[in-house]
Amino acid sequence: MFSKSSKSPKRVSPMSATGAKNTPFSLIGSDVTISGNLSASVDLHVDGAVEGDISCAALVQGPDSRIVGHVTAQSARLAGLVDGSITAQELVVESTARITGDVRYERITIEPGSRIEGHFAHKDHGAVPELKLIAGDGAV
Repeated sequence: MFSKSSKSPKRVSPMSATGAKNTPFSLIGSDVTISGNLSASVDLHVDGAVEGDISCAALVQGPDSRIVGHVTAQSARLAGLVDGSITAQELVVESTARITGDVRYERITIEPGSRIEGHFAHKDHGAVPELKLIAGDGAV
């Protein structure tokens, strides 16, 4: 009735069972508030609130989201509130964005209607910065 098997049961890791290891991005929903620093090796989409620093490959911020902390990303598309410094290779500031803090960038696009209070600095001080302003009545 009961027998001992020399083989132990095979365990399946939760990451391989759900496929999470191959997920190309992570999502923070609008009903989520995170207090603490975030670090992601994949793209990150934030619709909720983050109180802490964010470091990721690419950041997409929803218009109703809030980030209080420093943002470091290869690329960032910001549409909500950011209270903290931003460092990105490529930065897009959408018309709904409200940023308070210093911005370091390599390439930047600022849509009309966005508001930024802080200093701009190109990552390579020796080169002429690429600053792209889209025509409109936005305050920068």
